[in-house]
Amino acid sequence: MKLKQLNLKTLLVTLILFVSATLQAQDKTKVIGNKPREGSSNFSFSVTKDHQVGVKMNAGRKPVQLLKLNFGVKNPNKDSLKFKVNVYEFTEDQPGENLAKERIIGVMLPGKNRLNIDLSAANIVTKGPILVAIEFLSTYKGSEPAFSIGLFNGGTYRHEGSEWEKTPVAGVDFNVLVKQVK
Repeated sequence: MKLKQLNLKTLLVTLILFVSATLQAQDKTKVIGNKPREGSSNFSFSVTKDHQVGVKMNAGRKPVQLLKLNFGVKNPNKDSLKFKVNVYEFTEDQPGENLAKERIIGVMLPGKNRLNIDLSAANIVTKGPILVAIEFLSTYKGSEPAFSIGLFNGGTYRHEGSEWEKTPVAGVDFNVLVKQVK
């Protein structure tokens, strides 16, 4: 009888571990983009309506859903700064179609912040190279926000007018949590 109880307990533990591993495999997430940075390396951009700042990322070969945009910024102003998140297909050497069909709005509060913008409700599913950018919604004549950066990590893309330009050495620390879809 004790041997049966031991085998039953072993079977139960094995079943629990199998179910747990299966559930974790179904929710496979990873972070793409640049590493989060802290410290004194910053890059500033003027807050001008319709100007954009972004980073090229590789979403991988398999389709993923974008869940959360994360980046560090210091807003030295007393006012909050509103922005919109755009996600572009990246073809050849330029961003293409905007995959964000809904308006995804974020706010930079005064002070030093690490922002997490929920992208999951927009249900953006993509693969391959993308450009994740923020677009300023108004012009602000105060001090410029300073974004945390890393050196030699792919650079930063800016859209100030009619075309995209790349700053090759310093990349803002934008990164995105993604979930593999079936």
